[in-house]
Amino acid sequence: MTSTAVPPQTLTRLPVYARVLDDLVRRGVVTASSVELAAAAGVESAQLRRDLSHLGSYGKRGVGYDVAELRAQLRGALGVGRRRGVVVVGVGNLGRAVASYAGLVPRGFEVVALVDVDPQVVGTTVAGVEVGDLADLPRLVAEREVSLAVLTVPGAAAQDALDAVAASGVRSVLSFAPRALTVPDGVALRSVDVAAELQILSYYLPPV
Repeated sequence: MTSTAVPPQTLTRLPVYARVLDDLVRRGVVTASSVELAAAAGVESAQLRRDLSHLGSYGKRGVGYDVAELRAQLRGALGVGRRRGVVVVGVGNLGRAVASYAGLVPRGFEVVALVDVDPQVVGTTVAGVEVGDLADLPRLVAEREVSLAVLTVPGAAAQDALDAVAASGVRSVLSFAPRALTVPDGVALRSVDVAAELQILSYYLPPV
């Protein structure tokens, strides 16, 4: 399976399905229906079946899906189990939290490099990794086999950070910067604006 074979919206749901299947495997569940899987994932069963069909996976009528087999297929599609080196760009509070997050390693992601531009931060150690200078990013990417980058820099510095990451050869980037970015050719960018997400949730709260 290639990333172009799966619609973007479907791709955003695959990690949710994988998490549901991880839980079922831990509980010793052998088979599960599309209705059961969809309920656990918070989607409609028809949506789940369409999503999984993009992977060539179809449940058996009256039986459902083989949980272990479907989990293995999803893990393979998402690259889980293959080590992926990650560099965190910007080692403030959020960068330190990402670097220290224990949930990355079980899913195949390892923070192998940290970089910053602040001389007071460069040379310090976070989660066992020494912080390097942003100028050394190309060397660190090559030496430590970095595949992905996480940008945890202020919005004003985000475009320069993204450009530096792209120039170093990294093609998959997650940005927490609260601004739109111009994405270099050949780079896949996912953005998370925490404040914007909270504003969306705030809409559902009763007026004060």
